[in-house]
Amino acid sequence: MTRTNELKKLDSIYQSTGSSFVLMYGRLGSSKETLLGDFTTGKTYFYYRSRQCSEEKQLKYLNEQLSTAFNVEGEANSYDDCFKKLSSKDGSKLVVIIDEAQYSIKKGGSLFESLVSLKNGYNSGKIMIIVVSSSIVWAQNTLPEIIGSTKSVITDTIKLENLSFLDVVRAFPSYSVAQCVSTYGIIGGVSEYVERWNGRRTIKQNVCENILSPNGFLYSAAEGYISSELRELSCYNTILGSIAAGNEKLNDLYEDTGYSRAKISVYIKNLAAFDVVDKVVSFETGGWDNTKKGIYRISEPYINFWFTFVYPHLSELISYTPEKFFDTFIAPKLDDYLQLYFVDVCREYLHLLNMVGQLPIKLTKIGTWLGKEGTIDVIGQSYNRENVVGICNWTDRSMSYETYEKLLESMKLARINANTIFLFSATRFDSKLIQLSKENKSVVLVDMTEL
Repeated sequence: MTRTNELKKLDSIYQSTGSSFVLMYGRLGSSKETLLGDFTTGKTYFYYRSRQCSEEKQLKYLNEQLSTAFNVEGEANSYDDCFKKLSSKDGSKLVVIIDEAQYSIKKGGSLFESLVSLKNGYNSGKIMIIVVSSSIVWAQNTLPEIIGSTKSVITDTIKLENLSFLDVVRAFPSYSVAQCVSTYGIIGGVSEYVERWNGRRTIKQNVCENILSPNGFLYSAAEGYISSELRELSCYNTILGSIAAGNEKLNDLYEDTGYSRAKISVYIKNLAAFDVVDKVVSFETGGWDNTKKGIYRISEPYINFWFTFVYPHLSELISYTPEKFFDTFIAPKLDDYLQLYFVDVCREYLHLLNMVGQLPIKLTKIGTWLGKEGTIDVIGQSYNRENVVGICNWTDRSMSYETYEKLLESMKLARINANTIFLFSATRFDSKLIQLSKENKSVVLVDMTEL
């Protein structure tokens, strides 16, 4: 899947005058290799993929690859010696890519300093250096420590975010919106996952083939992703399994896992560092006394899916057929699970309307209000604190007028008013709501066709 925005940014940097030093990073499965391939097409470039090895071996591998690429023999005693072999035969700007740089740019190592010297000294500014990593923790935490006071040398940073729901819809043109929501709630926006999901197969068929089958590409992906960044997998699995089971507060996790509160806080901080767990903060309103505080949720959809449906039943995963496992453990609760992701989709819809000026007010922030009693799925607020609100129905066969009344009660608890109320439903609306929307233009019904 082409990352059009990131490709445009890389091309813009390349076309700019002078040398540049770019940091580009994204989680495993972000398809950074495809993006780099698209970007380097037609350009003079050198690509090196770092190994997990000693610094001496890293230098040896890099030197051998440079010698082959530029047909310049000779040993190298330093990275500076290696980079002397670089040249752009046609005089165009040279692109130098160091991929999986977390293995080669280390504390106490010399590669980063040599890259800085290369940027500053190469051929009248005709070089673009791209340091690439699939480790979010390294890019956001470790690298800043390594580069210290020289951080200004990095001229641009590109984080490869997960794909949006709209991207998922575009990737599966034969799917209904409901199927796209289901796909989004199961695998999220990880580019590689989306590329390998089969849009000609049903949701159940994809889950059985890709997740529940030992040969499926996602069978070991959840725990594999966690272990790629963290040690003590058993502790992290315990905490993730507990959150997935509904223990969303620190005290609930303490009681369920038996770990100390301090230990849980440290582990959650580590999981949050690479976007696996989030501390959900309720939208700030005047009803603070009625608001839930300190809620933890698994923010990575596929990991959430795995720990919700599969991890608690690993024995059955081995002994059942994929189809029996799906029917027994996933199908009965899947719609309840997908409600959360339908809310995300509705929030994205509101954001898109805001971008194109199709809302009665210009929103400056969008979020969710989490009440001790009741929830407002979507709140959007303008700079002068005018609001639009929304409630989302994925599971009920028809959104009822009572749902609307519960929203009004939640608004009272949150102490907010709204210019417009959006009622989102994946199914139908009852006749009373349809009549209300005809009589009151501030109540807007949005069904799957609109989405």
